[in-house]
Amino acid sequence: MQAPPVQRLVTELGKLPGIGQRTAQRLAFHILRTSPEEANALADAIREVKERIRLCEVCFNLADEPRCRICQDERRDTATICVVEEPNDVISIERTHEFRGRYHVLGGALSPIDGVDPEDLKIAELFRRVDGGEVREVVVATNPTTTGEATALFIADGLRERAPSVTVTRLASGLPVGGDLEYADEVTLGRALAGRRAL
Repeated sequence: MQAPPVQRLVTELGKLPGIGQRTAQRLAFHILRTSPEEANALADAIREVKERIRLCEVCFNLADEPRCRICQDERRDTATICVVEEPNDVISIERTHEFRGRYHVLGGALSPIDGVDPEDLKIAELFRRVDGGEVREVVVATNPTTTGEATALFIADGLRERAPSVTVTRLASGLPVGGDLEYADEVTLGRALAGRRAL
């Protein structure tokens, strides 16, 4: 029904996460309605990000230079490292304005079922960073999923073995601000009770 170039655009847009067939079609027709300059600007932005963006040589965050902006920032605390699964997790934590240390991006989480082993992640590189002796605390901020928890435990065990003087902490988990107890599931409520603190 559609011209092959339009169908190809819909197909490619449909490959994006969270984009179904209808949304892909809507986006394709939006691109068709825009000016050639706007459409070319989008194409150029995609091309530039694929050509210029690479992983930081220190923390494996996204960077357009050998080191990312956070690793270049001399004001950041080098003694505290926050370990996350993906680069977009760095953005989430940075939005809180609560963390002033450095990061380490693993590139995923351990999942033997999916064939993701420790060698497939940047875990050895994390251990090397800690071996330098400058790090005092490692904040493990992997997702509170089965694979995230397994990754956190693997990292904590490895750090206790290699650097017993380094404090290993985990992000707290529990009830969201503004949430009702009656809607909380048992696991979330249990974690909130286990992680309670003095007022």
